[in-house]
Amino acid sequence: MVFLVISPFMPLKSTQRPMVQSRYTQGLNAKLIRVGNPKTTGMVIGMTQSSLAEVDSMKFVESVIAESPDIATMPEVTVKIIDIVENPKSKMEDLHDVIRNDPALSARILKVVNSALYGLPASVANIDRAIVLLGLSAVKNIAIATSMTHLFNGQSGIAGFSLNDIWRHSVGMGVGAKLVYSSRKRPGGDEAFLAGLIADLGMLIERQALGQQMAEVIQHFLEDGGDYCALEQEYMGANHQQFGLAITKQWRFPDAICKTNGYHHDPLSLPVKDRELPMSVYLADVLACRLQVGFCTMPADQPIEQEVINELGMTDGMLASICDQMPEHIRAAEAILNRPEPKIIGRLDHMAC
Repeated sequence: MVFLVISPFMPLKSTQRPMVQSRYTQGLNAKLIRVGNPKTTGMVIGMTQSSLAEVDSMKFVESVIAESPDIATMPEVTVKIIDIVENPKSKMEDLHDVIRNDPALSARILKVVNSALYGLPASVANIDRAIVLLGLSAVKNIAIATSMTHLFNGQSGIAGFSLNDIWRHSVGMGVGAKLVYSSRKRPGGDEAFLAGLIADLGMLIERQALGQQMAEVIQHFLEDGGDYCALEQEYMGANHQQFGLAITKQWRFPDAICKTNGYHHDPLSLPVKDRELPMSVYLADVLACRLQVGFCTMPADQPIEQEVINELGMTDGMLASICDQMPEHIRAAEAILNRPEPKIIGRLDHMAC
């Protein structure tokens, strides 16, 4: 099996459009603007066209989330896990008790720990042993990842866009980010997997709160291509990174996870000290798009920012190796997270980065 790598990895010139007023709100001068899930009571904001331009995207995003209670609730077990791990007074037994009381979650965690993703020399039979071998933080990230898979269930109701496709791509980003960390011999691969898995969480919020506008974005993107985030900005007034940043902050995720949600398409805009995780997920995103895994917001020939390659210390050989490993790891992750096997998997064996 041969994986061809587009080389050299030419620097990518930014195509990010300036922030503009969304088409959803253009021409509504001095009228009431309704946003939110059309199946709910929604949210009504009164403002003129000029005043709307003065409201930054994040405030708009926070308002949409506040008026969409169905999407602003994290699974209860996930809340408990985060509370325990972030509390310096918590003990290992506290996490064990929460996980033990959710047999399905316990089984999924052990499935992950005993999978090819970790390659442990011997089978792990209980959560306590998993925590000892992998550490509290790793088990936390695995637990959160496995407890949030239900967010990708259901039908999208948007032509050319399915939640299963978002799920496939999310798994690709998680797997790719973890491989980036392991190829660099860096700790934190479990956090990278979680960060990649939920990097496109903002799209789920857009689908529920601004479904009609998202359908327009998808239609124009599939027909004409272009900068996906810029299209979101144009048609919705914000992009999925901003929605993801807002919801992960509301759910009190670690700062690195929040920043990854908010900047995985533009990690170089962050201070150097905050870039490693967002850059890794950005790189995984590009590679997943090259493999055409699930719903891709970039073309298959998308170049990689040279500065990202330089900062992460990646070589063409490392990138080729990651691409070579991704299909198998995606299959493993899909299986252990109890999601349907991606339809693209049959093609992955023949795809090249």
